[in-house]
Amino acid sequence: MRAEIRLCQECGLRYPWYASQPHRETCPACRAPTRPLATWDTQDVAPCPPASPPVRQVAVVLDNVRSAWNVGAIFRTADGLGVAHVYLCGITPTPEHPGVHKTALGAEAAVPWSSAPNTADVVRRLRAEGWPIWALEQVPGARPLGDVPPVPEKLALIVGNEVCGVGPDLFPLCDAIVCLPMRGVKRSLNVEVAAAIALWMFMTS
Repeated sequence: MRAEIRLCQECGLRYPWYASQPHRETCPACRAPTRPLATWDTQDVAPCPPASPPVRQVAVVLDNVRSAWNVGAIFRTADGLGVAHVYLCGITPTPEHPGVHKTALGAEAAVPWSSAPNTADVVRRLRAEGWPIWALEQVPGARPLGDVPPVPEKLALIVGNEVCGVGPDLFPLCDAIVCLPMRGVKRSLNVEVAAAIALWMFMTS
């Protein structure tokens, strides 16, 4: 796909343009004329060397994640890391939602997924099938990711709602609760960012 970096000759905005997008010749901010700074074909960009196969089997359980954009981004992460399955529970949007499709950029078609109305039912079934269950949440007693017990060979990770987090009724079903320690005024990261950090650690360590 053809792509360009363009510069507005009036306001100085530097922005990307790619095929099928508007505002190639005129600035999206002030509508003044623009000029190209660089042009390339995105198919010609050399990719990173392919990753080695995952060291363990990991599934991710989304407990009432409300944002379709977060769900789509988690699909991108799941595809890139080789996650085995994404469970979309409660109000979590499925790939039929245009926001999921827009953010996942096709990754939703490459990662196995299923949806269910009740997260607890999914977690109980995974436990019965021999999956250890970990939750990613900021609660008393949660272990920092840098100090977790040995990661099992297969693992189901629960991540929760952007406002309420993982439902506390799920904690008795978990084998461990882990967290990302925060230094700032906010007590947690965006759910997709936190999930990506945890999944990368589990899939590569």
